[in-house]
Amino acid sequence: MRFLMFVCNDTAPVPPSSGGMDIEEWVAKTDGDGVRLMGDRVQGDAASTAVRVRDEEVLVTDGPFIETKEVLAGFDVLECRDLAHAIEVAAAHPMARGGVIELRPFWDWDAGS
Repeated sequence: MRFLMFVCNDTAPVPPSSGGMDIEEWVAKTDGDGVRLMGDRVQGDAASTAVRVRDEEVLVTDGPFIETKEVLAGFDVLECRDLAHAIEVAAAHPMARGGVIELRPFWDWDAGS
């Protein structure tokens, strides 16, 4: 199963708990295991642009499109056996200790979900 893993920071920084891998170790391990297909950091929320179309008019807004306590810091595309495996991989990510990791399975076009 493929999962999109959102890596998010809290807007009010939370000190990470000790232990676990650093980001370079996590990337090396997941790349070496063939689990991480790709990933990257993204620029901060001040660099974001929201695009909407309403009544055939394109509306463009600078900055984040929603008010939230977390901001997107990066993403990874994972290939995992199942959700339990994806949770194991996400829990090992350093940002799971100081931010939040969100997992979303890719749409299964064959199954319609």
